Formats: sequence, C-alpha cells, structure tokens
Amino acid sequence: ENCFVYRTIEDLDAIRAASLNSKSGVVIGGGLLGLEAANGLLKRGVDVTVIHDMACLMNRQLDTEAAHLLQKQLEDNGMKFRMGAMTKEIVALDDGHLSHISFKNGDDLPTDLVIMAVGIRPNVSLAKQIGLQVDKAILVNDTMQTFDPSIYAVGDAVEKTDALDNSAALVPLANIANRHGRVIADHIAGKAVRPVDAQGTAIVKVFDLAVATTGWNAKRLAAAGKSFTEIHTHPNSHATYYPGASQFSLKLIFEPKSGEILGAQGVGRDGVDKRIDVIATALRAGVTAPALADLELAYAPPFSSAKDPVNMLGYIAENVISGITETAQWSELDKYKSEGYAFVDVRSASEFANGTIPGSVNIPVDEMRERHTEINNKKVIVNCQVGQRGHVATMLLRSLGYHAKNLDGGYLTWINSPAATLK
Repeated sequence: ENCFVYRTIEDLDAIRAASLNSKSGVVIGGGLLGLEAANGLLKRGVDVTVIHDMACLMNRQLDTEAAHLLQKQLEDNGMKFRMGAMTKEIVALDDGHLSHISFKNGDDLPTDLVIMAVGIRPNVSLAKQIGLQVDKAILVNDTMQTFDPSIYAVGDAVEKTDALDNSAALVPLANIANRHGRVIADHIAGKAVRPVDAQGTAIVKVFDLAVATTGWNAKRLAAAGKSFTEIHTHPNSHATYYPGASQFSLKLIFEPKSGEILGAQGVGRDGVDKRIDVIATALRAGVTAPALADLELAYAPPFSSAKDPVNMLGYIAENVISGITETAQWSELDKYKSEGYAFVDVRSASEFANGTIPGSVNIPVDEMRERHTEINNKKVIVNCQVGQRGHVATMLLRSLGYHAKNLDGGYLTWINSPAATLK
C-alpha cells in the first residue's frame, strides 16, 4: 500500500488521497518529474526525501554546478536528498502497510508513502505487435510515417532527430509532440512539410524556483568528445533600481572557434524562462554566441536591463573567442593552485570578509593600479562576485605584464559549486 507510479491523472488522485494521512514520503528519482512530485508532497505537509542514484539532480539536463545550486536551494526549502543512493527494496509490514525503503549499502529509511519517478520508456507494444520497426522508440521518417506509410506515429513514442548531431534521441516533451501533430495533419492534407528535430528545451518549477535548459550540457558534450567553452553569469531579472529584481544564474555553452551555441542552463526565480527561450530560438536560427550581443530585445526597467542578460552572454563570448580575455572555470582552481598561480579577490573589503576562495588576497579593483605590486606572482587568478569587476582587473593586470585569468562567473559560481563544499 501507498506505493505509486507517477504517470496518469488517476495516479495523482491516488497520491493526493494517500498524502492526507502521510507524515513522510519518498520520491525515487531526481529528474524533472521527480522534483515536481516532491514539491507537490512538501506543499501538502509531507516530509519528503528524494532518492537519486546519480551525483547530480536532473543529470540529463544540468551540469554539476547548476545541479548543485538547485539542490542547495531546494534543501533551504525543506527538501531532503539521498544522492548516489541505490534502492534495494520497498519493505511492507505483515499487514501490507508500507514500512521502509532499504538501500544496497544496508541503510533503511522509514516512510509512509513512495512515488516512483525513475524515467520514461516509450509505450511501443502496439507498434511491435503490428510489425513496425522499433529501436529506442518507433522509427518514423520526416513526415512522421512509420515503415508502413499508412500508419503515422507521434509524440513520446517516436524517435526524434537531435538538432545538434542528427543522432536518434528520446525527447519526451509536449511542444515537439504538438509540432509532430501539425506535421502529420499537413502531410495528410498534401501540404509542404518541414522536418522537425529536437533541441530538448525544457523547464520545471519547484517552489518558486525555475530550472530551464536547452541543447546539450557540458557532460554530454565531453562524453561525445566535442570541444566547447562555457561561461557563467548571475544577472538580475530586470533593472535593479526598479523594485522587485531578483538574481538568477545563466550558463551558455558554445563551440570555441565558430561560436556555435551548443546549450544553455538557467536557475532562478523571475526571468529564467524568458532568457532560455531567447537562447533556444537563437540556437534554432543558427545565431552564434557572440551575435547574442546584437539581439535587439525589449527593454524597460520593469522588464530587463539596457543590456539584457542574453546580450551580456554575447559580449562575454566575444571576449573569450577573440582572446581579449582568458577565463578560468570553478572546477580548474585546484589545478591552477598546483601550478603556482596567485589568487586575487578584487571585491570590496566587506565582501571579502563575508567569504572568499581559500588562499586569496584582497586588492579591490579600484586600488589595483596602486597595489598590484603586492601580488607575489606574475601568474594570477582574479575573482570578483560575478565576473564583471574581475574582467576589468584582469585586463588591467595583463596591461601591467601579468598573466591573469578571470574566474568565470566569479565567487558566486564557485561558492555554489561542489568545489566550495569540499573546502
């Protein structure tokens, strides 16, 4: 009893009814739907633990630092996690009532309710019964016809073509399923049809936090042996002098020579959906990362900044590709430390006092010309809060003969990454 899958409206009705008498609950699966399920239980007063067998939440969509930031913010809202945990058994009492979850490492976790949200498999049983060709899902052509041209297939049950490398992909998202429906209708009506490939643009809301992605993440690109560069920013949803602005995190991934956009991720409250949608459109249209600076986006203080966060990504990408500046990633700091780089924090003294990267010295950017001789090494990693002052200081130090690199995304990227947790 009280063990549920998470698939249909009827499933949700049963979960809602069971949650009325449940003090604790477990969601197995830390992907999009698992986090939505956990969010729903918490809002109904259930003490929730998410069990995920990977090290990162939403591991198919998010990279390590974005997933880590997401987990920290969800923990702040009361959600608990067992990461990298392998479940062994759901254990019931003799009378059939749920008792606990047991893990392969020997641990137990008592619970009143379990929701299974551990992935999606296309329902292709009918297709197999009637002899259609099936691999990861039902195989279709550009007009959504199966190998029997009188039978069409659509949505989550069919293989998609990945927009970045034209490989076969499973992309269970509503917008592309709806687009397939229009393609089928046009083809039946004898109209011209455009092939539909998939970028994997997705968003989920947990509490008041939005998590959005498009394209590939860095983990997938690295596994495929593709070269890429990544940049991080922490902009505000609109001009800060207009009330109600909130900060969020954006990451853009692009090919280091051509600037081709490969993917993006956003975590925050207001403004995440808007920016990911713009980047997803740019990716579809073939706009390069530096050309994001050229986009003419709607501006007024309640809605954006004069330089929209997407424009800022374009400026940063142009700086990196052109070689105007060099950046270091949060995950590379231990390597640079072992190579003897000095670490310089160019924020104000009060910011520095509230926390800094271990081993850093504080020289505020406004004092750099007078105090740069305090740096005991010509090789320097510079950081500020989000990267902008760090860029200014890096350019100044380079003009003074230092080999300086700016920490991409600044202290805010580092402190919300696993690297800071390990210190």
